Amino acid sequence: MASIILLTLMSLNLIELMPYQATADPTDGFTSLPLGSSNFIIHKPYDVSVSDRYSFQNGIHKLWVYSTDKPFKSDSDTKPRTEVRIQGYDYTSGVWQFEGYAYVPSGTTGVSIMQVFGGTSAATTMMLRVYNGALSYYRTPIVQNIYNRWFRVNVIHDVGIPKVKVYIDGSLVHQANGNGASSHYFKFGVYTQDSPSNFMESRWRGIKVLRK
Repeated sequence: MASIILLTLMSLNLIELMPYQATADPTDGFTSLPLGSSNFIIHKPYDVSVSDRYSFQNGIHKLWVYSTDKPFKSDSDTKPRTEVRIQGYDYTSGVWQFEGYAYVPSGTTGVSIMQVFGGTSAATTMMLRVYNGALSYYRTPIVQNIYNRWFRVNVIHDVGIPKVKVYIDGSLVHQANGNGASSHYFKFGVYTQDSPSNFMESRWRGIKVLRK
């Protein structure tokens, strides 16, 4: 009987249906900051030219490196990398966000593709790595099957709590504690980690830096 009454009221427009509530976007409440070419600093093997490891065409940053490459400085003992270091938005407090669309071709493994640099007990607060087709928070897998497709990456770093949240394609997939209130900045590209492939590549577009 109750269902019959409800249907009757609905047919007479006496009950207003609740509108569909979309899932909140991770950028809601944030302000996007201006970015230009001067904000993108390329870190690449010191003995090759930028064009040997990086290109920017049709809005897409393409970065690649070999496991046998030199470090980015002649006096550095770090592993090979080709990364964009975002300059001009270093921070020590507040709530900051990185957004970008990433593409990793099959075969690339053992590599960091994005990081929040700076921490008190380690060099980084967060790394997104790729191992055999899985996207990982350091060594913890968080998303499977990321090869050969574009996926949206949003990383929110709340320094004061401290907390880091990772969203992939708009969904929260991981959150973890931060790593101290050192100076921080965002990087993306390819940075060799453990058990790497000989050739590593990532592509990025739609890069944004946002803050509250």
